[in-house]
Amino acid sequence: MSDLFPDDTPAAAKVPDAAAPLAERLRPRTLDEVVGQSHLLGPGKPLRVAFQSGRPHSMIFWGPPGVGKTTLARLMANSFDAQFIAISAVLGGVKDIRDAVVAAQAAQLKGRRTILFVDEVHRFNKAQQDAFLPYVESGLFTFIGATTENPSFEVNSALLSRARVYVLQSLSADELRQLIAKAIAMLGDIEFDEASQEQLAAWADGDARRVINAVEVVADSARGAGRTQVDAEWLETALSQNLRRFDKGGDAFYDQISALHKAVRGSDPDASLYWFCRMLDGGADPRYLSRRIIRMAVEDIGLADPRALDIATAGADVYERLGSPEGELALAQAVVYLACAAKSNAVYNAYNMARRFAADNGSAPVPMHLRNAPTKLLKQLGHGKQYRYAHDEPHAYAAGVDYFPDGLRAKFYQPTDRGLEAKIGQKLAFLRELDKEAKKG
Repeated sequence: MSDLFPDDTPAAAKVPDAAAPLAERLRPRTLDEVVGQSHLLGPGKPLRVAFQSGRPHSMIFWGPPGVGKTTLARLMANSFDAQFIAISAVLGGVKDIRDAVVAAQAAQLKGRRTILFVDEVHRFNKAQQDAFLPYVESGLFTFIGATTENPSFEVNSALLSRARVYVLQSLSADELRQLIAKAIAMLGDIEFDEASQEQLAAWADGDARRVINAVEVVADSARGAGRTQVDAEWLETALSQNLRRFDKGGDAFYDQISALHKAVRGSDPDASLYWFCRMLDGGADPRYLSRRIIRMAVEDIGLADPRALDIATAGADVYERLGSPEGELALAQAVVYLACAAKSNAVYNAYNMARRFAADNGSAPVPMHLRNAPTKLLKQLGHGKQYRYAHDEPHAYAAGVDYFPDGLRAKFYQPTDRGLEAKIGQKLAFLRELDKEAKKG
């Protein structure tokens, strides 16, 4: 999701393209068109009052998938004639936050407000969430976060204290049937009998987006079969054949990427390839998959087989050159290679330990023998004194030299006995023996 450079046409004034997905064509253009959330949007209710106040405030929408969190944020922007900027915390990062700030500053110079919407805000880490605080406090933009997780546990207290939390609820069966009726009316050429509509409402389990997508997929399937009517029996067939698609912001998406990652970690190339193809079949962005594949190469293989990272990044580069479907084969090759490669999380563990160690021990000064000495004065002050140039030493190793700050010492990297790391471990053991001998002398 990225609307960092939106046009200035209010969304409520736009006519959805007839080729757009049905869910987009049915997206409410006014607050009165919203189905559900009457406990927040009814007369005198909190969100209705917020829309009518003329004073937007930062807020968190907490609720399950498909209940209107993004729609309400867009409607809020329309209501206050504000620029709407959307960031996905799943795919976004610090650069997206910086770009949003620049866009908000440009709008502010024109006297226009900005609504910044962050989907799945709980997936941003503490530092990323903290990055919003000064701009929220200065009023550069109004912050709206959406989350499926309890914000008390997943959203920083500092950010949470500056936003009002609104709890959104799953749609009732009656509300889902209203949406189904609207979807059928908009399609115009396919009829759904009463039983099939009841079945769809039950199947959607409170998720508006899910039920609208189901109506569209089933209607497409019916057209392909030359049918103009859908009954309960046909619906069951169509759902089982066509709704492998997952919600890219929901649990099924993350469950499947988790399954892919664990199959690679578990050295099962067949299962790895299955989950990779399953996600492609479900509409996953290959670029997202390529980033996750690169992460797997570093996290689960590391120096046990450094070629894994080369192959993963090469696969991502090939995909950028060729696109789909040709480029997907290079990603598949990377998946299979990673699954078959020797496994090690030693670098991953060492990195996390070193990060914690550095944070816990503050800014210890650099020892004098390790300091840079580009000037005569710095040399006179002792910078670089007694530094031993490793290339001039036996084995290109200055035995006994300490490279940590004074008084600090830790061991992070523990090579495994697998793949190249077995040889790395042997080398490090040899060097440690040289250190011991040097200190004896």
